[in-house]
Amino acid sequence: MTWFTRLHGRVTVAPVTPMDRARALAEAGDHAGALALWEPLARGGDARACNNIGACFAEGLGVPRDPVLARDWLTLSADAGDPVGQRNLASLLFKGEGIPADERRAATLYRLAAKQGDATAQDMLSWMLLEGRTLPVDPGEALVWAVAAAQQGVAAAMTRIGMIHHNALDVPRDPIAAALWWRRGAEAGDADGQAMLGAALLMGRGGVGDGVEALAWLLRAKHNGSALSDRFLAAARQALDADGIAAAERRAAA
Repeated sequence: MTWFTRLHGRVTVAPVTPMDRARALAEAGDHAGALALWEPLARGGDARACNNIGACFAEGLGVPRDPVLARDWLTLSADAGDPVGQRNLASLLFKGEGIPADERRAATLYRLAAKQGDATAQDMLSWMLLEGRTLPVDPGEALVWAVAAAQQGVAAAMTRIGMIHHNALDVPRDPIAAALWWRRGAEAGDADGQAMLGAALLMGRGGVGDGVEALAWLLRAKHNGSALSDRFLAAARQALDADGIAAAERRAAA
């Protein structure tokens, strides 16, 4: 099986690797077929194939869910330096579902993956540095990793940057910057970003107030599962007449 590509006006033939075929099978929902291709690659030392097998055991894709086997395969990937394997093993250890939780090792693995540019790991490390449950609270470093993740399109990281500016965590309080970052998170689909943008618009934070737009964002946030929206929805409705509420509901639905 080959792919045809055009280079400088000539048609060239590029071989499709077993990893390419496995990826195509997985994307089509045939995880059992993908596993059959990943296994020999993994046993030959391919760290990403080890990760993929571990992820299948973690999620029960093509095989029965088995957190212990997931941990074993992901450990092989992480120990070989694969950032996706490091991040996925960190997630498994952080949750501790079916295996003993180990948040400290999870934090170490998230940091290793973050340093290699894994956006999800950067986002999670940023969260852990603000949460203070496992790592010492460090808003400055949390901001660094949140910006790195946001630059790769992670919506939750955009919202967190807004929170850091809003709450003056190791930076001067800046309502305008907070609102701008909440808008970025909101438009990228983060429910909490939608809630905070709605709140900012409701209260005129960041120099802008818009009651209809505020309620529309809060309704989107509620629909998308943000508990933060509950704090502001009643006030947002009370700030509008019936026509304004109807307009906001139409805008949210659109």
